[in-house]
Amino acid sequence: MFNDTLIRAAKGERTEHTPVWFMRQVGRSQPEYMKVKEKYSLIEITKQPELTAYLTATPVENYNVDAAVLYKDIISPLSPIGIDVEIVAGVGPVIHNPIKDINDVEKLGELDPYKDLGYIYKTIEILTKEKLDVPLIGFCGAPFTVASYMIEGGPSKNYHKTKQMMYNAPETWHKLMNKLTEMSITYLDAQIESGASVIQIFDSWGGAMSRSVYAENLSPYMNRIAAHVRSKGVPVIVFGIGASHLIPEWNTLDVDVIGLDWRTSINEAREMGVKKALQGNLEPALLLTDWEIIEAKAKEIVTQGNRTGHIFNLGHGVFPEVNPDTLKRLTEFVHTYSKGL
Repeated sequence: MFNDTLIRAAKGERTEHTPVWFMRQVGRSQPEYMKVKEKYSLIEITKQPELTAYLTATPVENYNVDAAVLYKDIISPLSPIGIDVEIVAGVGPVIHNPIKDINDVEKLGELDPYKDLGYIYKTIEILTKEKLDVPLIGFCGAPFTVASYMIEGGPSKNYHKTKQMMYNAPETWHKLMNKLTEMSITYLDAQIESGASVIQIFDSWGGAMSRSVYAENLSPYMNRIAAHVRSKGVPVIVFGIGASHLIPEWNTLDVDVIGLDWRTSINEAREMGVKKALQGNLEPALLLTDWEIIEAKAKEIVTQGNRTGHIFNLGHGVFPEVNPDTLKRLTEFVHTYSKGL
């Protein structure tokens, strides 16, 4: 009875309906999540496998989406390798010992996934063996996105320190990229061994780079991660915000699916020569509008995707003000409308 629609769509196969999942479908718009957050922080939740599994599975039950996405943060593997990191409410990840030079990079340790992050893999096992009849999406942060937190000390609007290192200290930069690439491969290997059947690489801030700079300084590392995951028979999705100019570059990577934000339509991506599967890309803000507006835009997106190599998602994550009933209604609409095409 396993629903593998999303996996088949990721591989570019025609499916009975367009599969749906939502980035941040586990989170702040869910009453179940808010009740748990009254007691625990994000990190505290992720260290309790049964609780994390419950939160991860709840959107599948509530919205009837075609995949679950593991509840955790992209900074989860940083503490074990020597980064003093915490998640500050209203800010995001804050690094108390930012990377400044090659000595800091050389001090970074190696990730021992089952020893350091055993609670994550226990959660995956609970989900895939006991709770889910849909694929579980595992993920990691892309080397640039993770490095930007490590170098800047937290979220940044301009990534000046990160770019300074990349341009001014290329030996340090590439040593850090190698470290993060190997960490990501180790981290994802264990997710796959534990039961994750799709992987998304979040290059959330990769759009800060021009295409040529990305190709030189980031693509080789992205390709190593993606190629390794695909060698395990697991589809790979890449996604970032404000990265429309990188779509042709991502199209050269060894990934199965390119995730689009709302700035680029499916037709426009196809016009760029993309033959890979596409994911996206309803603008999240539309979820606060009248249903007629949501339906019209969803219909346009599904029609352009036309069930061949298309996964319906938002152009970014669900945000707190979204009514969960809207997500359930949207999932049902996409399923029903796409079946009739």
